[in-house]
Amino acid sequence: MKIFRTDDARFQHLTDFPFKPNYVSINSLRMHYVDEGNREAREIILMLHGEPSWSYLYRKMIPILSAAGFRVVAPDLIGFGKSDKPSEMEDYSYEKHVN
Repeated sequence: MKIFRTDDARFQHLTDFPFKPNYVSINSLRMHYVDEGNREAREIILMLHGEPSWSYLYRKMIPILSAAGFRVVAPDLIGFGKSDKPSEMEDYSYEKHVN
């Protein structure tokens, strides 16, 4: 599988997106996620985007929710935002995203 990785410099000047990047490796693919707020919070808000968006969609909500005491996690699904992007269309099936 051929993978594209967008250079982090391409994201440096995004408006209203000051969040520290976090990455996790899933089956050798790098997935980005935002993790803001209280790490000890009892409630975690998981913000999942649809197509063709990414965690940037939630840039206005994340600060409000984290200031309210929640932990907010917003991943970029594989193929979107700061996550790795497979080159083949078949790699974007619903089944592969679920897996």
